[in-house]
Amino acid sequence: MIEEKSTENLVEWKKPKHGTQYFAAFAACLNAMAVGAAIGYSSPASAALRTPKNESDVIEGKFYLTEGENNWFAGSLSIGALFGCMIAGLCLNYIGRRGTMLASVVPLIAGWLFIGFTQNLAMLIIGRILCGLTTGISSLAVPTYTTEYASKDIRGTLGTGFQLFVVIGILYAYIFGSIITSWRWLTLACAPVAIVFCVLAIFLKESPNYLLSKGQEDKARESLQYFRGKTYDIEPEMKYLSESLEEAKRNKVSLKDLKAPYIIKPLIITLLLMAFQQLSGVNAVVYNINIIFQDSGSEIPEDVCTIIIGSVQVLATAAGSLLIDRLGRKFLLCLSAAAMTVSIVCLGVFFYTKSQDSIWADDNLGWLPLTSLIIFISAFSIGYGPIPWLMMGEFFYPNVKEAAGSMATTLNWTCVFIITFTFAPLKRL
Repeated sequence: MIEEKSTENLVEWKKPKHGTQYFAAFAACLNAMAVGAAIGYSSPASAALRTPKNESDVIEGKFYLTEGENNWFAGSLSIGALFGCMIAGLCLNYIGRRGTMLASVVPLIAGWLFIGFTQNLAMLIIGRILCGLTTGISSLAVPTYTTEYASKDIRGTLGTGFQLFVVIGILYAYIFGSIITSWRWLTLACAPVAIVFCVLAIFLKESPNYLLSKGQEDKARESLQYFRGKTYDIEPEMKYLSESLEEAKRNKVSLKDLKAPYIIKPLIITLLLMAFQQLSGVNAVVYNINIIFQDSGSEIPEDVCTIIIGSVQVLATAAGSLLIDRLGRKFLLCLSAAAMTVSIVCLGVFFYTKSQDSIWADDNLGWLPLTSLIIFISAFSIGYGPIPWLMMGEFFYPNVKEAAGSMATTLNWTCVFIITFTFAPLKRL
């Protein structure tokens, strides 16, 4: 009996606790949810802001945007995200992972204030750019923080949290957008998510990797003990982290070193995956989904269709995190690309048919827009949504991740900018 108890204690001593890690992941991912709410906000807001087709529907004193102005409003978030990606690396190294996440809330709150109290298009765009700045910073800061403190046994699970909470934030904005008809008051529903994150982040510890890289060994040890539990022996892991950091310093690469054969091939694959991810048009759909359903003339209210799509995105993203390791990256990417192609072609066929004979299209194909977008979002969420980000982390050695990750993230948001700003001109063709 005594032997059994000591063996059990020994196992517990060697096994890290998960409670504090899950709490830290939840708190950090609320930052991602706040970003998702900013992304999703543009869809109900754009539908409310667009100039009515009939003069009789114009309400005196109400603020409206033309189609071109609406396109700038929806797409300007990607401009801020592009700059956010560029400065995120500097922030991570100078003020830490936790500090960067907290600092990213400042432009987000400022952006919501600009949007809520806006008087003209310039204020709207400034507000969206500020929200985008947080989006770009968080897309690098949150996954970096989570993967650095997570123990190996749950690192994969916690690593999918960022993408999952982004789509939860998008659904959150869709739901409140269907309840709150005023796009100004909708900002009051979206902004508090960032404030809740700030409250919870007070209780978070800084990443042990960052503290160790700054020579703060005692604080790094305290942080790692916090994440692993009081009874866990952290010394072997501390030794491994120290050796990894020393090796990374010795073998640190610059941009000119990226042409080495062991780097250039995975870099090209990663960049192509990022480009394909955005060239699928997913952000044009997410930013303008209310408008797409308005123009489709569906009998189902566009707010209901939007919530259905948002719910499907959350469920598919959660399912994708379970399928990635079971079915493999390559298979899911091929399946995702094929399903997205078929669904978006079907949507295009519907709008073409509607332009030729709107009555026949509405009577016989009215179900097609919602069905096509459900398939499109589901296919994206299990494949081209999470896999490019996951493979970026898997492909590169630690000494290459910073430079390669910066290039991949910048390309990603550059493509977002191009796709969202070409949506309205292509729609007019």
